[in-house]
Amino acid sequence: MTTEAPTPTTVVAPPALPASMTAAVMYAPGDIRVEQAPVPRPGPGEVLLKVAACGVCGSDIPRMLRNGGYVMPIICGHEFSGWVVELGDGVEGFDIGELVSVPPLIPCRRCDFCAKGEFGLCENYDYFGSRSDGAYAQYVVSPVGNLLKLPAGIDPRAAAMLDPAAIALHGLWKTGLRAGHRVLVIGAGPIGLFAIQWAKLHGADQVVAVDLSEEKAAMARQAGATDAVQDAEDARAIGGRGFDIVLESAGVPATADMAANLTGPHGHAVFVGIPHAPVTLEKDTFNKFMRLETSLHGSWNSFSAPFPGDEWRTAARMMAAGKLKWEFMITHELGLSELPRMMQQLGDRSIFSSKVLFVPNEV
Repeated sequence: MTTEAPTPTTVVAPPALPASMTAAVMYAPGDIRVEQAPVPRPGPGEVLLKVAACGVCGSDIPRMLRNGGYVMPIICGHEFSGWVVELGDGVEGFDIGELVSVPPLIPCRRCDFCAKGEFGLCENYDYFGSRSDGAYAQYVVSPVGNLLKLPAGIDPRAAAMLDPAAIALHGLWKTGLRAGHRVLVIGAGPIGLFAIQWAKLHGADQVVAVDLSEEKAAMARQAGATDAVQDAEDARAIGGRGFDIVLESAGVPATADMAANLTGPHGHAVFVGIPHAPVTLEKDTFNKFMRLETSLHGSWNSFSAPFPGDEWRTAARMMAAGKLKWEFMITHELGLSELPRMMQQLGDRSIFSSKVLFVPNEV
């Protein structure tokens, strides 16, 4: 009897990584250069990701044009997804080629708040795109603890939009949103458009959107708003004594006052938008929320325990299932070479946009 020799196992080595990559580097506010930079290498407990897509957050615009980052030069961009291409020492549980989403807050995991799972209150956090290099680049390094495993079949662009979806859900969960509530969403950018959908998915009877832009009001209707109006008086006419839940996502002083003023008896207003000017509540607004015993909530980012939180996992699951719409929000899908020009146009509002995505590795 003859025995055939076993067929040798072929080991396929992962493709060699390039030494340099294209990145959009901010040297100073308004000084953004698309240039070649070294590909970063992952240290122990870190992974290298090939960026699939990175979205523009509203906070990127003032940071990159006026305010700057905590350190500079820096690569901005914090709403992103990517494929795992290299594992640092000690990393387990992820495979080369696996698509992940990356929550942007990097908690210290040592302070008292982190110990309680209150990661949004971390006292020593890091953050992609403002404190550490982000994903307006072909490659980025991330701690393994920031990688979010994704349901099968989710689009890489959807995975890059989990941050605004989770932010909207985090804010609404603070309000005790439930079936039958009447909800007002102020601001129909991506966070507001996701908030409209979350309210409907939670069984809200009525979801009204307010945005000065008729184009964004139309997108709010596409997201499922029962009404979409362009000023406070039209919203007041619909809301009567006020709404059970108000989510403010525009981050404008006037809309902060509007949110508090249009909240009804024992209702809840949650503030997600970040204002860049002093916020003043009118006397009538102050008296009203006191008299009606409404609750005003601050909501920063999207995190809970176990990190990054059920907000992220729920958003990923609903996107993968097709129950949370996202593709209609994308108005621009661009390469990195377009980033400086696009940021200027977003800053001076010379174009209409909703979600702007950069895809650094597409030719």
